Amino acid sequence: MGMFTSFDISASGLTAQRYRMDTIAENVANANTTRTENGGIYKRKVVVFEEKGVRGSDSFSHVLHSITKNYAGKGVKVSGVYEDNTTEMNMVYDPSNPDADENGYVTYPNVNIITEMTNLIDASRSYEANATAFNASKSMAQKGLELGK
Repeated sequence: MGMFTSFDISASGLTAQRYRMDTIAENVANANTTRTENGGIYKRKVVVFEEKGVRGSDSFSHVLHSITKNYAGKGVKVSGVYEDNTTEMNMVYDPSNPDADENGYVTYPNVNIITEMTNLIDASRSYEANATAFNASKSMAQKGLELGK
């Protein structure tokens, strides 16, 4: 494992968690949005991560090649941002709202503020852990350079 590999891994984690926090902020900002630019209802977005460098092949040669690469980690990347289609939309009775249906119910996004805040705490703690790991690697590299003087 090279000296800068740990920096790359921590940096990829920082980038991924920052993107996740931005997506959570978008969900919270649109929690009361009844209509998007396209006219539909805003749907909660979920970020999915995957390991960097995985090709998805399970062949023997691929496994052997990956084992001989010194077990070096590659980090994490965002594999996609998906709309949450499993959680139900929130129906609120408000007949005075212009977006109300014929029964007086307004469909609000499937964003739960408590869930989003919990996910935000998780993402910020993960970001903090990656920053700590980055600083620890930097400190070890500096000590190694000092030994070489």
